[in-house]
Amino acid sequence: MALKLTARQSQILDLIRLAIQQTGRPPTRAEIARELGFRSANAAEDHLRALERKGYIRLSAATSRGIQLTGQAQATDTGSASLPAPAGSPPAHTPGPLPGAPSWLTPADSRLVPLVGRVAAGSPVLAAEHVEREIPLAAHLFESAPDYLLRVRGSSMRDAGILDGDLLAVRSTPQARHGQIVGARLGDDVTVKRLDHQGRRIRLLPENPDFQPIDVGPGDDFAIEGIAVGLIRTTALH
Repeated sequence: MALKLTARQSQILDLIRLAIQQTGRPPTRAEIARELGFRSANAAEDHLRALERKGYIRLSAATSRGIQLTGQAQATDTGSASLPAPAGSPPAHTPGPLPGAPSWLTPADSRLVPLVGRVAAGSPVLAAEHVEREIPLAAHLFESAPDYLLRVRGSSMRDAGILDGDLLAVRSTPQARHGQIVGARLGDDVTVKRLDHQGRRIRLLPENPDFQPIDVGPGDDFAIEGIAVGLIRTTALH
């Protein structure tokens, strides 16, 4: 049975959820302290430790944003109107920041980037039915601004640090250089692979020895949809 949270702990948990939902990453201790009016980040740390002891989050000392929601936290509704919909619900297409979002979640230089889920055969990647929602991303987050985020499916790019459920930041382009990681359409699927392009030969290379390279033949329905410019790792956006 889940341990009961205090009102302040529930407030902080909702804030963490909202930050991940809006930006794909948890807040820092300083951001929590500033939003809730604490005098120092140490006060936020005390509440985070309590949430960890009660099993709602896991903390990592290796990074300032080392806060991860547990399954217990994702299954427990603390009353926020901004939490994700229950499993099985159709994805909400959210055109902008959620109501009540803290100002630091949506910096002045942010822009809305579409999050693309499964792509239907033969239709454009950015077709409206593929866009799960739009996420505000700060302009400085990546060296090259992405045109969309593509939800990664499977573990074929594991050894390149790209895992199932990650959000790959993609810049739209029909061309890519040998060795770049690309989002490519091959037949009915859009896949993430490393491009091996030498002369007339084109192959799509996985980064996992459990998977085989894909040879692209001259008659195959093949197109490069874009090149990877960054990655967001989160388990809270589904």
